[in-house]
Amino acid sequence: MTKSGNAPVRHATMRGRNLAVVLEHVARHQPVTRARLAELTGFTKTTVSNLVGLLEGAGLVRDGAPVHEGERGRPGVGVSIAGDGAAGLGLEVNVDYLAACVLDLGKQVRYRHVVSADNRGRAPADVLAALSALAAEAVAAVAGQGLAVAGAAVALPGLLDREHGVVRHAPNLGWTDVPVALPAGAAPLPAEYDNEANLAALGELWFGGGARLGDFVHVSGEIGIGAGIVVDGRVFRGAHGFAGELGHLVADPSGPPCSCGGRGCLEQVAGQEAMLRAAGIPQARTVTGPDGSVNALLDRLNAGDAAALAAVDRAGRALGGALASVVNLIDPDAIVLGGVFSPLAEWIRPPLQDVLAAGPGSLRRGVPPVEVSGLAEGAAVLGAAGLVIERVIADPALLL
Repeated sequence: MTKSGNAPVRHATMRGRNLAVVLEHVARHQPVTRARLAELTGFTKTTVSNLVGLLEGAGLVRDGAPVHEGERGRPGVGVSIAGDGAAGLGLEVNVDYLAACVLDLGKQVRYRHVVSADNRGRAPADVLAALSALAAEAVAAVAGQGLAVAGAAVALPGLLDREHGVVRHAPNLGWTDVPVALPAGAAPLPAEYDNEANLAALGELWFGGGARLGDFVHVSGEIGIGAGIVVDGRVFRGAHGFAGELGHLVADPSGPPCSCGGRGCLEQVAGQEAMLRAAGIPQARTVTGPDGSVNALLDRLNAGDAAALAAVDRAGRALGGALASVVNLIDPDAIVLGGVFSPLAEWIRPPLQDVLAAGPGSLRRGVPPVEVSGLAEGAAVLGAAGLVIERVIADPALLL
């Protein structure tokens, strides 16, 4: 192909990159004038005006109120992210629930729904069909608000082969080598898939307190236990994308067998079901909600029940021991307790900190602070929806 034949392709690529640069600065500095955007991007004012026009035509930005950006001169028209156009759909499969969340381009929650479901041992096809139905409900609900879903991201537990869209092993679901593509037409494309702990960490980074923490480890406590590791504002995945399986570190070599095939894994001591068993709380197979049994545990803790207090103390100490090794290995700035550990933080954090302080303190002269997430179980589905929004901002040309 001749150089002239390549020119349209290069022009389109350059325009796409320039659109992304402008949209990113609008998202970061909004409301911002075109003149200020020219200063921030290094583009000419004419180029900025043309690019803003394209973004506005795609429903991604809009003009707003006048903005004073200096002490002199007339105010300019402020450009902001349009909150009534493109949207991102986040979906989550967990052991005892399915969830959906839709964010607009301004990262405001426009729809959220959680469906209680005992997915353990359930046929993967049935779980994915139910998730597809939930996705369709979410898309229809936000369409009534004038939003068009640009894509979907799905949070899944276990070891996930993201390149091929296959859950290699999710022991708490009983899934092995399960393709996870949603049925065609059930959810908007493009769809992508990620580990729920990774997406929970991104949810904490974008919507919780993670942005101020530097490098941090977000611990997701549910039926299983996972860790999302954020380094330099990005999730660390490891060589094969399997990093962060905190729940399968060995806490007690002589402990009970784990669904992963090992014995004495951390989640057999500090996971949600392990704490409920130790506290003597019955676990019915009919699910009344993703946190129904946890509420019973909270009630007993608040009442000073000895068995409940001992169960959570044991879990906190086991979790602290595992995190002591994590701190020695990756040296994070902070640890964040999410999922079920968030509402239990009043009781689980003190023994965790005691063990943590006795572990790596002599090596790094102090342990990282242990923060509590305000997102709790909602972090992963928020992170999934946020991932779609981040993709749109990084490549808005896809919507032109």
